[in-house]
Amino acid sequence: MRRRSISTATALAVLFSSAALSAVSAGPASAASVAIVSSPGGLVVDAALKRVFVGDGADGRIQATDYNGNLVDLADGLGSVNDLALSDDGTTLYAASYGRAEIVALDAATLDIRAVYPVGTETGPQHLAYAGGKVWFTYGDSTSGNLGSVDPLANPADAVQRDLFPAAAPTALQGWGLLDADPSTPGLLAVAANSTPARSMAVLDITGAAPQLVAHSDAYSVGDVDLVPGTAQVLLNATDRLGYADGAFTTAGSYPTVGQLADVTADGLVAQRTGTDVAVYRANAAKPLRTYTTAHGVNELAWAPDSSRIFVLAAQDSGYQLKVLTDPTKNVPTVTVSAPASAPRAKKLTVTGKLSATVPLPAGAKLAVTRTDLDSPGGKALPAVTVKSDGTYSFTDTPPAGGTVTYKVTYAGDAEHTSATASDKVTVSRAKPALSLNKNGKVYNYGTDVAFTAHLGSTYKNRTVEIWADPFGSDKPNKLMKTGKVNSKGDIGAWVDMTRDTVITAVFKGDARYAPRTVKVTAYARVKLSTAVTKHYKTGKIGSTAYYWFHKNTDPVLTTTMTYYPGRSQRLELEVYYQGSWYKSGSEYFALATNGKSAVSLEAPGESGIRARMRSAYINSTSGDTVNSTTYGSWKYLYFSN
Repeated sequence: MRRRSISTATALAVLFSSAALSAVSAGPASAASVAIVSSPGGLVVDAALKRVFVGDGADGRIQATDYNGNLVDLADGLGSVNDLALSDDGTTLYAASYGRAEIVALDAATLDIRAVYPVGTETGPQHLAYAGGKVWFTYGDSTSGNLGSVDPLANPADAVQRDLFPAAAPTALQGWGLLDADPSTPGLLAVAANSTPARSMAVLDITGAAPQLVAHSDAYSVGDVDLVPGTAQVLLNATDRLGYADGAFTTAGSYPTVGQLADVTADGLVAQRTGTDVAVYRANAAKPLRTYTTAHGVNELAWAPDSSRIFVLAAQDSGYQLKVLTDPTKNVPTVTVSAPASAPRAKKLTVTGKLSATVPLPAGAKLAVTRTDLDSPGGKALPAVTVKSDGTYSFTDTPPAGGTVTYKVTYAGDAEHTSATASDKVTVSRAKPALSLNKNGKVYNYGTDVAFTAHLGSTYKNRTVEIWADPFGSDKPNKLMKTGKVNSKGDIGAWVDMTRDTVITAVFKGDARYAPRTVKVTAYARVKLSTAVTKHYKTGKIGSTAYYWFHKNTDPVLTTTMTYYPGRSQRLELEVYYQGSWYKSGSEYFALATNGKSAVSLEAPGESGIRARMRSAYINSTSGDTVNSTTYGSWKYLYFSN
């Protein structure tokens, strides 16, 4: 069948084109791999060459692709292309060049020009069809129109004829008339137009010197019309079948969805555009054989003459691209799979489902079953299952491995059905392994190297454990310290340099019978802390305690060095000795410089005989952060003499 519909927007774009047909060239395809057009201008399929021809109204070119949609040739410089038609033998391609008021005949194999036929009207050619050895075209505007023909075998001066729509028709042809012809009935031509104030639809007998009415009506709004091969019917607007006899059209059936555009194969299959879907129906069927969904809908569609595929111009964000819809004659079945959400390992479970299709499936259809699990990550084939007469099926299995187990069921397809696959997952239980980690809660001096040991109990195959160290603070990442197999006792160890409080994690990733497990402990690290005393004039003991000796009017300088962290402060504590006991005199926080130092000058008492002591401390949280454990420095003893 031939495509014969064009959108109003495309027609207007072509109507106002002013380019002149000065040159036409044919050459190899461009670097693009598929046909893309900005304004569709016809779509026809050549069975002999297995080529698809796509016209572009705005760019004035014709692109040729193979049956896979790969661009193989193009002709440009045509000014504007409104529609295409192909001779019955597939050797000659005809293009309606509206802007030049010409019909261009091209060699279908090479896209070289064979002839150019001026049609002698400024309102055409609009649409083309090839029938009875002639090229038929419509021409006209919104208020008037007519039918013309080109006889390729006639003398050039007599090849083009116009005003051929029968005068006996009760309503004249108006507007941009649509055409359709079919090689199975070369003596018939369908003509239709929908315009204001009148509309017209007719089937014409074109075997004589002038077209004769077979049937005519002005009762239908027409967006698309197709002759139905092998019947005295037309398909109107992709939905309604109308029979024609005795000069009238009568309802002969319809399809349940409201279509806008269609094409019909020689054996009666209908490809119908409905919204963004393309549905395929058998003759007068109540349900589609199959349905394709496109993102933005299609503008043109055409069958391959052997019914092996459908070619569509699919709308994109910008322009239209030729798409190939494969296996259009095969029904698409659906298969469902229902497995338990969870199940114990090594216990029998049951999987059920159903295979269904709108076209009956063969009796005794079989489904392939595959189980994928930790023991068989590439999938293990299970015995095939036979579908019951009502489409249901079931099978049992005993999963040997735990974890996520997937059952995939596949129908391979048959002569009338495509393949279908579905799957479902089961969470199969696994044993909990014993896993422990030592030294939880231990506190270590800054920089101590500590060995942490993980112990793994019985497992199936996996004996690998990871040990991670995650220091407190957002600036240090969690780091993998050790990964490997445990020893014969089930132990594995890793050394950690304790400079901060640290979360130690042991990870066992599981195997087919034992679940993954993670355990954590937290070990703590003090800061590195020291305090230096200056401005004293000597050191000496009072009793058994060593003191720094200061003159009574000298201010001691106490310099604390502490492990640095942004925003960290040291707390300075002071106590005074009185009548045999030490009494707290106060404490204060002092910020650390970026080098970790904090120098504090202690005011001199101004009198002799005073004994004092001080120490620096890091207090978790109140020193400005929580990345280390509370740490106290040693007391420094001060004595003020004369």
